[in-house]
Amino acid sequence: MAGSNAIRGARVGSGPMGEMDHGVRAERKKVSYWDALGNETVRYFAADVSDEDIPEQIDSPSTGLPAGQDQQNPPELAKNEPYKTHLAYVKERRTPEEAEELLEAALLKLRQRRGTAKLTA
Repeated sequence: MAGSNAIRGARVGSGPMGEMDHGVRAERKKVSYWDALGNETVRYFAADVSDEDIPEQIDSPSTGLPAGQDQQNPPELAKNEPYKTHLAYVKERRTPEEAEELLEAALLKLRQRRGTAKLTA
């Protein structure tokens, strides 16, 4: 007679087969988020978490889009600005007149160092 193992396929300490109660579930609240494509994502938070601590928006795990709690008005994807060069940032900070003054001052300093500066009287 072949030996049989009564616990084969069962977890050690799992209790009687078919036991449904594996402990007490903590109180929680369900919050639904919707993205611009209409996908719903559900997040659960502890029941004692205040509404101010629950995020207004999350990133949808399925699409990567921002998802908000208002199903009728989901948040829109923020438009990415193109890469700006250093010169573009400088042009934002300076007016053309200021740029001209700075250029003249730098050129005068360079010419003085080289000894080719024109004297103005």
